[in-house]
Amino acid sequence: MVSSHPPGPTTASRYGSHVQKAALAVGAVFLLVGILGFVPGITTNYDTMTFAGHHSGAMLLGIFNVSILHNIVHLLFGVAGVLMARTFDAARIYLIGGGVIYLLLFLYGVVIDHDSSANFVPLNTADNGLHLFLGVAMIALGVLLSRRRDANTALNRNTR
Repeated sequence: MVSSHPPGPTTASRYGSHVQKAALAVGAVFLLVGILGFVPGITTNYDTMTFAGHHSGAMLLGIFNVSILHNIVHLLFGVAGVLMARTFDAARIYLIGGGVIYLLLFLYGVVIDHDSSANFVPLNTADNGLHLFLGVAMIALGVLLSRRRDANTALNRNTR
């Protein structure tokens, strides 16, 4: 009997843990957001997009201020998530470390004047709220979804 499935690991086995699946999903969403940031219509005021800085008038979904740099960062963050989802430890680092980065970005967005040259990303109030949510959610995913493996590892050590 001939199998219709190619040999090698399946997606399910390659991303076997919940934390890996979460990192893969988060990475895929960042890739999608990065791509959509370059799509006129989904990004309003597309013709006013600048490379960086607060002068970019482009708005993803008409809500989130974006620039070329902002979109590139989303794409790179997405690629990192997809690649780091391949192993349990890297996936956990991606989610927790990425969450910390987004919390720092939230604090940065709260502290700076949105109309100043310090707002090079660019950020607006909607971006700040999203960054707070992403930071908390990513850290929670990284911590909560990796607890079971940590508990199993400790149990295995104690039974040897």
